[in-house]
Amino acid sequence: MGKGGQDYGKREMLGPDSRDDNVFPAWSKDVHECEEEYRVKREVGLSASEVESRLKTYGYNELEKHDGVSIFKLILDQFNDTLVRILLAAAIISFVLAWYDGEEGGEMEITAFVEPLVIFLILIVNAIVGIWQESNAEKALEALKEIQSEQATVIREGKKISSLPAKELVPGDIVELRVGDKVPADMRVLSLISSTVRVEQGSLTGESEAVSKTVKAVAEHTDIQGKKCMVFAGTTVVNGHCICLVTQTGMNTEIGKVHSQIHEASQNEEDTPLKKKLNEFGELLTLIIGVICALVWLINVKYFLSWEYVDGWPKNFKFSFEKCTYYFEIAVALAVAAIPEGLPAVITTCLALGTRKMAQKNALVRKLPSVETLGCTTVICSDKTGTLTTNQMAVSKLVAVGSRIGTLRSFNVEGTSYNPFDGKIEDWPVGRMDANLQMIAKISALCNDAGVELAGQHYIASGMPTEAALKVLVEKMGFPGESSSGHGDALRCCELWSRMEQRIATLEFDRDRKSMGVIVNSSSGRKSLLVKGAVENLLERSSSVQLLDGSVVALDNYSRELILQSLHDMSTSALRCLGFAYKEDIPEFATYNGVGDEDHPAHQLLLNPSNYSSIESNLIFVGLVGLRDPPRKEVRQAIEDCKEAGIRVMVITGDNKDTAEAICREIGVFGPYDDISSRSLTGKDFMDHKDKKGHLRQGGGLLFSRAEPRHKQEIVRLLKEDGEVVAMTGDGVNDAPALKLADIGIAMGIAGTEVAKEASDMVLADDNFSTIVAAVGEGRSIYNNMKAFIRYMISSNIGEVASIFLTAALGIPEGMIPVQLLWVNLVTDGPPATALGFNPPDKDIMKKPPRRSDDSLITPWILFRYLVIGLYVGVATVGVFVIWYTHHTFMGIDLSGDGHSLVTYSQLANWGQCSSWEGFSVAPFTAGPKVFSFESDPCEYFRSGKIKASTLSLSVLVAIEMFNSLNALSEDISLAVMPPWVNPWLLLAMSVSFGLHFLILYVPFLAQIFGIVPLSLNEWLLVLAVAFPVILIDEVLKFVGRCTSSWRYSTPSKSSKHKAE
Repeated sequence: MGKGGQDYGKREMLGPDSRDDNVFPAWSKDVHECEEEYRVKREVGLSASEVESRLKTYGYNELEKHDGVSIFKLILDQFNDTLVRILLAAAIISFVLAWYDGEEGGEMEITAFVEPLVIFLILIVNAIVGIWQESNAEKALEALKEIQSEQATVIREGKKISSLPAKELVPGDIVELRVGDKVPADMRVLSLISSTVRVEQGSLTGESEAVSKTVKAVAEHTDIQGKKCMVFAGTTVVNGHCICLVTQTGMNTEIGKVHSQIHEASQNEEDTPLKKKLNEFGELLTLIIGVICALVWLINVKYFLSWEYVDGWPKNFKFSFEKCTYYFEIAVALAVAAIPEGLPAVITTCLALGTRKMAQKNALVRKLPSVETLGCTTVICSDKTGTLTTNQMAVSKLVAVGSRIGTLRSFNVEGTSYNPFDGKIEDWPVGRMDANLQMIAKISALCNDAGVELAGQHYIASGMPTEAALKVLVEKMGFPGESSSGHGDALRCCELWSRMEQRIATLEFDRDRKSMGVIVNSSSGRKSLLVKGAVENLLERSSSVQLLDGSVVALDNYSRELILQSLHDMSTSALRCLGFAYKEDIPEFATYNGVGDEDHPAHQLLLNPSNYSSIESNLIFVGLVGLRDPPRKEVRQAIEDCKEAGIRVMVITGDNKDTAEAICREIGVFGPYDDISSRSLTGKDFMDHKDKKGHLRQGGGLLFSRAEPRHKQEIVRLLKEDGEVVAMTGDGVNDAPALKLADIGIAMGIAGTEVAKEASDMVLADDNFSTIVAAVGEGRSIYNNMKAFIRYMISSNIGEVASIFLTAALGIPEGMIPVQLLWVNLVTDGPPATALGFNPPDKDIMKKPPRRSDDSLITPWILFRYLVIGLYVGVATVGVFVIWYTHHTFMGIDLSGDGHSLVTYSQLANWGQCSSWEGFSVAPFTAGPKVFSFESDPCEYFRSGKIKASTLSLSVLVAIEMFNSLNALSEDISLAVMPPWVNPWLLLAMSVSFGLHFLILYVPFLAQIFGIVPLSLNEWLLVLAVAFPVILIDEVLKFVGRCTSSWRYSTPSKSSKHKAE
């Protein structure tokens, strides 16, 4: 698309601040110049040969299909993770070693292959989940294509083609637009066939109401909202009929630029804060594993490599390949022990549980990591229209004339939606409407082309939003003589007015007189003119005013000034004002019967819009209303909650500055009397600002009005560069690029476009800003729980590493084999870690400032604590192994029941020299139903005979990790204050984990695979006696933590504040 060619129509639309010199600014040229530039006449259009030539130059009028990431690249990306790479290396090495062992045959063959196969299975599942998530990323671009028009009415070679495929349009084509049409390309309006043309372009520009289009040129450097003579692809004509000239097609349209920006933003997607921390942890882990493996090899090098010194030089080297591979297996066991293999699965489970909780609060999470990102959100950039406001026009004030000249009455109107039963009119004379109020209701109902209907649970408007709001007002006013309108038909009162007065002609709205009129025929046969429009214009054409009782008196200067003052007060409150007037005496229409009466002289008057001003003269003024797109009721409290939680709110809208400022004051982004001159800028002013980052660092709320998509992206980009975690909300096409670029994009579920939803990470089912605040609280709670189980799993892994390291350092037989460690990491640790995700949230979770995205997951103090715990785990698992070989009783527990022989610690530490010991023999021992005998080779007591000691080590490891999960309920709070039953899921998970451990102990087939044997009651008492002290040690560490917390946290907070400044 948009390839090649230096042709006259070619241009790269880069926005007014960075336009190419070759761009032809059609919006700033008159109609004749545009026709000349594109070499076309509106009456004739382009020739077939010219169309063919331009198609070659510009390509089809469609959005580019970017090549997606290949499946091979997606698969490779899944292994671009340090933890995954270590696991992969461990799996390959253990597979090679298993193959080597398998060649020798024997019982260990099955066991040896279980470990690499399980690791490969983990990696495959992890890769499948990752690929599935990433392949959904580009759906936003597909949704954008749905917005494009499929057909267009075009004039070519003097003929009208009514259903030309829109993709065949080229710059220079002449297109006809009517009500309901979707605009097929960016076009310059050449002529209006109806008196007005209005286009709904809010989803592209952020404006809260339909925009009137004109043929008049505007200034060259006007922003997108100011280009009143242009219509843009993907927007909809809501009123009128016009002829346009195509100026941009495909990727050069405004919607094409949004498409490019979404694609660009999707290329720049960054890892979530948690993923960055886990990657950092993975890199640290790689270093630690490398160092420990090297140490293990250095400590044990004497066992597989020996030499003699001859004349001071080492000679006669002896190398044992069998021993070398044995210590290589220990290194692999270290890698398996150090990596929390179950962590990815537990994180995914915890996030999935979080998404279910959020869905119950109307926040639908599309991408799992977004749950965690929400928790550290520091800035919420919110669109105004449809997010902070309802995106439904509503009358908020009604001003009627009083009982005598020079007096006015004012009524406040409740309600923020198109629901006629949402709110009432304050101090309303129910069932006693006077003549003046009746006339306002009649004009609002009849001088109106809109409709309101119930669709599902919501009321929706058809036609102009302002007119729909007037119809809702009529329903709230009620019908004369009725005390209540009830809850029947949505527009019952409007229909009753329509039956009383039949509309026979319409004087369409135009820009010059700024009013719309209808001629109605009452049941008595009397004709009258009803008019609504801009208050100043109606006052100029009014000579009288109607009082409360229906009497008509001359409009004096005092009354005129009073009405204008009321108008001014409402306008400064960002209300859009409409006035009402009528005329009883219209002799030229006395005998006119409507559209079918074409020969009547009055019909000729109506055909020429220039006559409308004279028809709408000598009017009787009756009152005015103030309308607005009202803020949602719950938004003010939500913004207060954000302030308390240390989250800044920035409003970025395409709407005009005055309206946006008034809404921001009302919802609490700004105080009612704050000086906001430095905190409220237009998008263009911000782009011209000398110190953009300095402006964004201001405390409190900020407002950016008249913002274009690129302005939103720039704001999000600068905030992210400054270390902020940005949540961006929006509902329109214009929001999609920034939604994609933000750390978390939040789209509206009801009013949001499909483009916005597909570009987002989260969708609000109720379009409610306050739902975001609830979701942030949930995100913080989930992060705290994830921190708890990450620390729990890491401390367990440190214990496993310490166990293997001590085994190697002491020279005793290997206590646990890799497949046992894998079982502990994946299965035994999994349920408690997942259950920690159900820890109840802290009560003050939304009263703390958000954590910085660069906050450490594991602080030096936490690392020290878990090194202490880990060291105890290592000592306990190795200690119980040594106890079995060297003691028949321990702490009063008798261990001699199985009949095993005792050895000295020295023998155990030098078991490799067993074959050289004279007279060494061991008695057989029992384990469950099996008897282990060593008559042929007593040295087997340290190899196959270690099965009972190894089982004790594994059981101690499992028991310690269960107790350690209780320690993880809280970082610093004692178990005496926060007992285990605050999280019943954890107690259930511990039962499941112990149950799984019993399963592999007491099912013979599984016991053979894992190389373990059943334990007796006394042996279980030993396990619990060795494991329980881990709780006491951590209680002491928690107490120290509580005593030193103020000292530990005071210094970092100052430094982080300084860093922020």
